Amino acid sequence: MRIQLPAVLRTPVRGAFTFIEVLMAAGVVGTVFISLYAGVSGGFSMVANAREDLRATQIMLEKLETLRLYNWNQINSNGFIPTNFTASFYPVGNTNGGVIYSGTLNITNFPAGTSYATNMRLVLLSVTWTSGQVTHRRYMQTSVARYGLQNYIY
Repeated sequence: MRIQLPAVLRTPVRGAFTFIEVLMAAGVVGTVFISLYAGVSGGFSMVANAREDLRATQIMLEKLETLRLYNWNQINSNGFIPTNFTASFYPVGNTNGGVIYSGTLNITNFPAGTSYATNMRLVLLSVTWTSGQVTHRRYMQTSVARYGLQNYIY
């Protein structure tokens, strides 16, 4: 005994997609790839900015740490400590010449109003660099005392 199927079920099943379905799938895949590319590109940009910022911090810290080696007379003499400087950063794989940092180091009188102001100096340090077409700046400041740490080295 044979069972007869209704006419609707006897039609051959098509295995292809419609043109609209293909276009929608291509749009979804395109959106995913564009988002992925934007995410990866943004990630590399953030890493590069973080490296440059870290290098600026290292340069400033290096300049401030050298002050520990100077005695009070050297700190107060004009021209002994350079006020302008440059430093560079060439990351591995960088083919466009790296980043050049320029900075200033100013040693001024400590703000008045305290009894020990004559025995202290205020150190202001700034570093500027250009990455791409954007100029970045970082600042640090510290105080140096006449009878500070530099008297205990050597």
